[in-house]
Amino acid sequence: MYINNMSYHYTLSYKFKYKILVTVDSFLILSCDDEIVTLDNPKLISLLGVNSQIVLDSFEKTSSSYITNISNRSEKKHKNIINERDINKSKKFRNKLVKNKRKESDNIEKVKLLVNSSNHVFTQDLLDASDNKSRKVNNKSKKKDKRLLETVNNIPADNSLTINRNELSINKSFSKKTIVLVKPLSVQELAIEISVPETEIIRYLFLDRGISATTNKLLDIDLISNIIDHYGFNVVKAKLEEDTDYYEVKDTDSSLNVRRSPVITILGHVDHGKTTLLDAILNTNLVNKESGGITQSISGYEIFWHYDSCEYKLIFLDTPGHESFKKMRLRGAKVTDLVLLVIAVDDGLQPQTIESIQYIQKMNLSCIVVITKSDKSLNNLDKIKRDLSNYNLLCQEWGGDTTFVEVSAINNNNIDVLLSKICIMCNDKNLVANPQELAAGTIIESFLDKKKGYVANLIVQNGTLKVGDIIVAGNLYCKVKSLMTPSNIQVKFSGPSSIVKILGFVDAPQAGSLFSVCKNEKEAKLYCLSHIKDEKVNTPLNSLNTRITLDVTSDVKQLKLIIKTDTQGSLEAIMDLLVNISQSKIQLNIVYAGYGSISNSDVELAVATGSILIGFNTDVLCHIRQLLKKNEVSFKTFDIIYDLFTYIRDLMLDLVDPEYDKILIGNISVQTVFSMNKNFVAGCKVNKGKLRRDSYVHVYRNNSLIHEGFITSLKRMKDDVDEVLSVNECGLMSDFDSWKDGDTLEAYDLVTKEKTL
Repeated sequence: MYINNMSYHYTLSYKFKYKILVTVDSFLILSCDDEIVTLDNPKLISLLGVNSQIVLDSFEKTSSSYITNISNRSEKKHKNIINERDINKSKKFRNKLVKNKRKESDNIEKVKLLVNSSNHVFTQDLLDASDNKSRKVNNKSKKKDKRLLETVNNIPADNSLTINRNELSINKSFSKKTIVLVKPLSVQELAIEISVPETEIIRYLFLDRGISATTNKLLDIDLISNIIDHYGFNVVKAKLEEDTDYYEVKDTDSSLNVRRSPVITILGHVDHGKTTLLDAILNTNLVNKESGGITQSISGYEIFWHYDSCEYKLIFLDTPGHESFKKMRLRGAKVTDLVLLVIAVDDGLQPQTIESIQYIQKMNLSCIVVITKSDKSLNNLDKIKRDLSNYNLLCQEWGGDTTFVEVSAINNNNIDVLLSKICIMCNDKNLVANPQELAAGTIIESFLDKKKGYVANLIVQNGTLKVGDIIVAGNLYCKVKSLMTPSNIQVKFSGPSSIVKILGFVDAPQAGSLFSVCKNEKEAKLYCLSHIKDEKVNTPLNSLNTRITLDVTSDVKQLKLIIKTDTQGSLEAIMDLLVNISQSKIQLNIVYAGYGSISNSDVELAVATGSILIGFNTDVLCHIRQLLKKNEVSFKTFDIIYDLFTYIRDLMLDLVDPEYDKILIGNISVQTVFSMNKNFVAGCKVNKGKLRRDSYVHVYRNNSLIHEGFITSLKRMKDDVDEVLSVNECGLMSDFDSWKDGDTLEAYDLVTKEKTL
């Protein structure tokens, strides 16, 4: 008999019918016909009679002879016997024995804590036997025992613990660890999370679930839930929340603080005129430079504006409005001082408008509602104001504090009014920074330039960044080699509220991460070491790649892809798009995803893995094109993200097996069966409808379906025919040759269904 992995040898003093009901820690609960169970070398045993309750401190007393046998001397004797038996055992086995004894002492200590009644028949002997062993309990066990003792101390004064029969599986939820699942995990990651060896998880998957796995294999969330539940943990599924940490100036009362320029982020739905508005403000032509006329990256611009005899430097961030660029919009909201919420008068509030409103409210941001396309003669403004009031954005005319400005970027109408409103609101906000401090701020974007190396676009939010500074971002650091403005003008330093490009990183820093300047390289290395665990994993990429699911019988086809993009933000947007594609029929396997130009190694990887190579806003050099053609690698480049999405989706649909709707067209009966050229022909009569040469038939015998398949040959007399109408006879052949007189057939036309994922 084994309890808690420890072997206890019991000898019954007499025979009776008994049944083990449950084991709880080191307690053995028995059901028996007799009232008393007496055992040699017993542990704590509770009797379960007809009643549905167990009282731990109410035991029947046995004869004194049995009590006197339980002593330290007998324990010592028993211990000596064990030592004699094991004297010739190996060192490894003796170590295991010591471990088991320690576990036994731990359990005795638990008995000591749970049973503290001096009237108990076994109490004193158990306490005496465990006095010496209890000193060896490690600190971890002591802490557990302390918590258990605190629980026992809360038991009522009658010093008895009552357990209902229906509650024999004692509720231990208070001690269970809760695991929060937000994404698929590998076996290795799951092992670390639940503190269970990887080999144990792999063994469980293979022996209990019939699933073969390796340490790096990704597990589906449903399968992870099953594993976690198996090992006794609570499972909570949660959505991955966006990181909304942002930099704030800590000391706003410093005498060294100076006024800084405001950062204004333009947010709104796609095609609501955000970039056109920015063109009108900057007097540029950005819209015509964008592929497809849509914004697909976050960009920064500077303008100087005169208001009230003062010159203001305004920094604008233009963000994409498409759904897949959510992370870019979030990064823009994290670094902004003021939001321009752009709403087209002819379109009203749309999904990304509402998303932007949520950012404004969650981060408590100041905003100006900009109604664009006001040149269109539409009376829709009141409806927009009513809709916004539902989100607590009430215009000043209706008693609120939200500023509304109607503009027409095409006619340049009210652009000056908008800029003046921006200056007024920024004056009221008292924006300050300390240019004497070491620089700090946020990485907006990062990418790989084939000539310059890794480039990071960042916004300096406090201090002054200089060429030669040691900068850290997450687990990366570098010495700044070059500083460039958005206009590609090289500068030696950059103060607060400025957007610059820097060179010097050996890898691309995580877009959206905070950066700061360290005093020296040693400090930077220590900072990076402390942030190694904070390195962000590419969750969408992990969740897209091949994963193990509970449905081990499925044989899902895979589409292997290698994706190269221009920037990290573009890659994030593509992954966010692809992760929303249903993969129940076709599994996406992203062999590699990165940013930069397509290289020789990308082509070699595509050849080795049989992958399709896809580029987004990337250059393909002539020799790379020749290499792709020579190795017959499928590749395609895109400059509009939704064209890329459509292409990948169509590739997946091409791999989907066709599905058909069956349309009944005729009923047929078998009149006779004869052989021809070693094949069997069914002589049939079409009773109703018709029969076609390409019909799909169900064969029934005694009202039971015995075969289904296609007709391979259809003849009338000796002539091949395409179809036979009702009340006519014919001969047919198929891959079924067990025809019998009296069989009936149903003929179907198969209509191909539209393929779906």
